[in-house]
Amino acid sequence: MSIRTQDVPRLDPAKFRHPEVTLKGERRASVALTALETLWVNTGTLCNITCANCYIESSPRNDALVYITPAEVASYLDEAEGMGVREVGFTGGEPFMNPGLIPMLDDVLARGLRALVLTNAMQPMRRYAGPLRALLARHGGGRLTIRVSLDHHDAAVHDIERGPGSYARTIEGLEWLAREGFTLHVAGRVGFGHDGEAAMRAGYAALFARHGIPVDADDPVALMLFPEMDSGRDVPEITEACWGILKKSPDSMMCASARMVVKRKGAERPAVLACTLLAYDARFELGATLEEAARPVSLNHPHCATFCVLGGASCSR
Repeated sequence: MSIRTQDVPRLDPAKFRHPEVTLKGERRASVALTALETLWVNTGTLCNITCANCYIESSPRNDALVYITPAEVASYLDEAEGMGVREVGFTGGEPFMNPGLIPMLDDVLARGLRALVLTNAMQPMRRYAGPLRALLARHGGGRLTIRVSLDHHDAAVHDIERGPGSYARTIEGLEWLAREGFTLHVAGRVGFGHDGEAAMRAGYAALFARHGIPVDADDPVALMLFPEMDSGRDVPEITEACWGILKKSPDSMMCASARMVVKRKGAERPAVLACTLLAYDARFELGATLEEAARPVSLNHPHCATFCVLGGASCSR
């Protein structure tokens, strides 16, 4: 069973090929790094579940991106000190699968930075109940946010994506986080079940009220509703003229203020990518250091159009 619209137009394979020119011969848009505000760390692609349409193909068996270590992350934090970084986000896979996550969070918070963890709030997180409580006691809750993935407010729709029983386990994790006093955000997917955004937010608000989860469903940061990403679906290529046509600024794009660090299986050291969404496309690997990765990014992928420019989404706050 699929909750995605079937028979949608498919992408012309000749699109998104040339880094500087679109299929129609127009100048492709690019985005310069204006300030490195958010440093993302991919903790590894291993996950405790296999979702039906995971953009990064996380699963209990996918270790294409291996566990990055606290020492490797610390070296990037050292480099980032003079670059204006204010927040470090941890994504996966499931970040709590990485045994070094708690020390990494401790390091980030000890440096006075904000930390954001993206999790499904299931058993891997619950294993760290004691260390998480200790983090909260040591650093307070103001700079640590746990963003829980809950694709839909309806259990049946959510479980189509993440597997039977996953909704119930995630709700249990959310309730535990709320009781412990963590700052909570939730990430859903707009359009799941063909609901409009207003209906989705109303559904989440009712859910949060029932379970005592302190998340404002009307706050677009506290409850992020991400657009669906299907790299095979037809989308327009973004040209330089699009900024004026759409009345958008390249500075508002995620790659204007963020980069992501990953550790590829078999690699000697981590690499820096343009963003969180394009872990496997070599065109978006920008170097081994943050300095090397501080160059402009060509919007040469369907996700650039669907998620960022037309979808208006960002993984950061």
